[in-house]
Amino acid sequence: MAQISASMVKELRGRTGAGMLDCKKALVESEGDIEAAGEWLRKKGLAAAAKKSGRVTAEGLVGLRTDGARGALVEVNAETDFVARNEHFQAFVGAGGDMAVLKAAEYPDGARTVEGELTNLIATVGENMTLRRSVGLSVEEGVVASYMHNSAAPGLGKIGVLVGMKSAAEPEALQQLGKQVAMHVAASSPRAVTAQDLDAETVEKEREILREQAAGSGKPPEIVEKMIEGRLRKFYEDVVLMKQTWVIDGESKVSKVIDTAAKELGAPIEIAGFVRYQLGEGIERKDGDFAAEVAQLAG
Repeated sequence: MAQISASMVKELRGRTGAGMLDCKKALVESEGDIEAAGEWLRKKGLAAAAKKSGRVTAEGLVGLRTDGARGALVEVNAETDFVARNEHFQAFVGAGGDMAVLKAAEYPDGARTVEGELTNLIATVGENMTLRRSVGLSVEEGVVASYMHNSAAPGLGKIGVLVGMKSAAEPEALQQLGKQVAMHVAASSPRAVTAQDLDAETVEKEREILREQAAGSGKPPEIVEKMIEGRLRKFYEDVVLMKQTWVIDGESKVSKVIDTAAKELGAPIEIAGFVRYQLGEGIERKDGDFAAEVAQLAG
């Protein structure tokens, strides 16, 4: 049996785009002959992934999973929205925390790593796909609640939210409140829990914009500063979770809702953090009709 080195596996992977384990298996099958191994991968349909890697992947699914005081979100992208209805694709979209750990983790069937299974899925389904991002959230005491908007299947959809609820309150009641907060986050897309949690550079940039807007008012400097602070408070009401208006009643502030719930449940409640994933956010989508493009290529 030929000795298969890591450099050989790396070279074959660079040529074909196939997963590490698939490349190693191909080299074993071809007794270390890289050209033959590449042919073996093509015959198995595993080398096709490399040809698809340049396509824009702005569709797909967000997946989430929670377990008591822990939760995770992951986004896996594909080229077209109908792939999200594919049962193999849905089965792949699990949940994880650290991206490098997730990619290297063993896929549930034990045949490949998660990254290797993605490459295999690309060859099977016939579209480029990317494991775009993943994050974990946990609290020492309390629960991590969740909400999935536009759900395609349990734990799978278009907008996924995790909310960490730190409290000694009864877990079931805390979960119910946490789900409502997660629904609010999905709808209102806040940037931070409190004003203090906002990035200082973001606040300063907003302040500078407001200063330029107020400069042309012709009012005295002290009045201009008051105008800036007033508008900055409005900015906080738009982007800070605890200062936003509760979407469920359209009147209360989120901070008031949390305070009231804490009194009812008999324990302080702190929103320790939240994560909101919206499918495809920040990805520049390709214009045009994908189906028409495929038809044109076929013709």
